[in-house]
Amino acid sequence: MKWTYRLGEFSLFTVWFHMLQRDAHFTELQAAAGHPDLPHIAPGSGLDGAVIRSHPFELPPPRLRLRRGLLWYSPARYRRYWIDLRGSFADYTQKFSGKTRSTLSRKVRRFREAAGTEAVFREFKRPEEMDDFFLIARQISERTYQERLLDAGLPATAEFRAGLVDRARLGQVRGFILSLGDRPVAYLYCPMYRDSGILLYSYLGYDPEFEQLSPGTVLQYLTLERLFDEEEIDLFDFLEGETPQKELFATGNTLCADLYFFRLTPRNASLVLLRHATDSLSTGVVQALNVLGLKRRLKKLFRRGSGPVGPR
Repeated sequence: MKWTYRLGEFSLFTVWFHMLQRDAHFTELQAAAGHPDLPHIAPGSGLDGAVIRSHPFELPPPRLRLRRGLLWYSPARYRRYWIDLRGSFADYTQKFSGKTRSTLSRKVRRFREAAGTEAVFREFKRPEEMDDFFLIARQISERTYQERLLDAGLPATAEFRAGLVDRARLGQVRGFILSLGDRPVAYLYCPMYRDSGILLYSYLGYDPEFEQLSPGTVLQYLTLERLFDEEEIDLFDFLEGETPQKELFATGNTLCADLYFFRLTPRNASLVLLRHATDSLSTGVVQALNVLGLKRRLKKLFRRGSGPVGPR
């Protein structure tokens, strides 16, 4: 498991832990009032500990505590947003206010007018399509702030590329591209959680040069319009992280937390406490910027400043 220490959107350094991870979707875990049962960490296994991501809770767990000889750490508590895809897209859009429906429709119309065509959206799901999706999406990802600032763009490895084809053979992946004429400007990569009918919002990125055309919102809207027609997909899961766009599009949410259980060693304790300190400092800075009304302005400056240098 990799931990990247950050201050705001700036990466400081990365450390690795050998962790046992419980592989389960949050819909498969029962909501807990306190802490869930501990994963078994065998003595002499060489493991640093265990991790459970997105465990549902009735109330948020403590961030830091010692219990049963382990250091328990819960750095992230959040609402996990999702969309119930059972039903029609027309019924789904009724959840929005009339003003919001009008705004979304206007953004899609404006993008198509700028492109000079209705054909701005493409879905990729067959094995023979996935290499094209990978190459196009990587081209976009290289220009995004997620990749340039956060090292969180679409993976560029041969293993990931081959995995796309393997998933497509099982019918367990969807890729979506939004184009402005001949120029791809946004991508969305969504694997399916096993053979469950749950589609995961894994990687989204858009070219910052076209931010004024709201490519991320337009791509999300057109993607959902397509997914509501697919009978084999029941749930669109936005994964971890809270954003206004996820809240806008979601039909529901679940309170979740990431839980880490570390063996009590000097290395583990010092790294956990350092992570807790940097996270707390980042939170304090963000809160101060919010009070001063500067957070959104600075975020835009950082993202624009992360754009490519030279001809576009």
